[in-house]
Amino acid sequence: MTDNRSRSLFLYVQNLLGIGHLRRAAAVARAAAEDGFEVHFVSGGMPVPHLDIGAAAFHQLPPVRAADNLFKVLADENGREIDDAWRAARRDKLLALFEDLKPGILFTELFPFGRRQMRFELLPLLEKAKAASWQPKIVSSMRDILVTKPRADRNREIVETVDRYYDLVLVHGDESVISLADTFPMYGELTPPVRYTGYVLNPIDTGSADGDGAGEILVSAGGGAVGGNFMTALVRMQPELPFSDRTWRFVTGPHMPEEAAREIEALAGPGVIVERSRPDLAALISRAYLSISQAGYNTLAEILTAGTASVVIPFEGGVETEQRVRADLLAGRGRLSVVPEEALAVDTVSAAMEQAVAGKDRGVAGVDLDGAAGTARILGDLLEQA
Repeated sequence: MTDNRSRSLFLYVQNLLGIGHLRRAAAVARAAAEDGFEVHFVSGGMPVPHLDIGAAAFHQLPPVRAADNLFKVLADENGREIDDAWRAARRDKLLALFEDLKPGILFTELFPFGRRQMRFELLPLLEKAKAASWQPKIVSSMRDILVTKPRADRNREIVETVDRYYDLVLVHGDESVISLADTFPMYGELTPPVRYTGYVLNPIDTGSADGDGAGEILVSAGGGAVGGNFMTALVRMQPELPFSDRTWRFVTGPHMPEEAAREIEALAGPGVIVERSRPDLAALISRAYLSISQAGYNTLAEILTAGTASVVIPFEGGVETEQRVRADLLAGRGRLSVVPEEALAVDTVSAAMEQAVAGKDRGVAGVDLDGAAGTARILGDLLEQA
């Protein structure tokens, strides 16, 4: 049996643009705490309101975000590009926190499969963990789909980092839907075991069945940082779309640029509600007649759970490919309808809406949606093997 100190989890997560990584990590933190872990949730991104990490302790690093959807430039909370002095100060703070807590498990969300921009602090952290006298286990986790790297040297770098430092790789997905081997070309060269946790869901408290959102057309954009274009297009065409006689609710997300949010508000006609943020967004999705959204991990997990008819418009800006891959896989199961952002028009959206409503009862039988608890169980097993 492990002691209390070894059953502690240092969960590092860095959101750079959206909030999906943060929400998924929060669900894992809650489940691990409920499973008896002492959880330390270490966040390096911009603070997000209403983040529920349960009984975990929250540690905020000096926040940083991507300046745009190319992810090459990082900016601090005041919008200034960070420099080497800023990086060194944050690295030292992270290392000191790790030394103080002495966790049984170091858990790096996405790294080294992504978040390469954070090597300035994560490589020293991994070196410190590897040399630590208490010998913590080191775990990497990622969502179901990896943004494929076109450069072979970058993929080689990932393999070498995993093999040098990590004990386990977790994929928050279901291998029957997609395997890591499908999106990571050097999968066969990974030495540590790879385990699938199932999709990680945030619990949905639907409350009253006739609460806000009941019978509505819900248009949402997660955090909203990259949702302005499709939401603006939809609010313009809303009077010409099916079900325009129902109430439409646009939830822009807390990170949507002010200019885009104001434009959506200005374009909203009768019967259209526009809100910046709803902490109960998952409940709104569950009560909606039809959901229209991007295809981020958390949103689609909530749609799968709720069984709501769904049209998705995947974000494909910059180098992002994962939303389109995920959307097409689930569309292939007949669970939702996909409209590429470049094809947004009244006829394409109308057809997708009609198709989604007609196919809403097909369900997703056989997909593992218990990933938060599954992650906690696997981490517990890892410590028991130590």
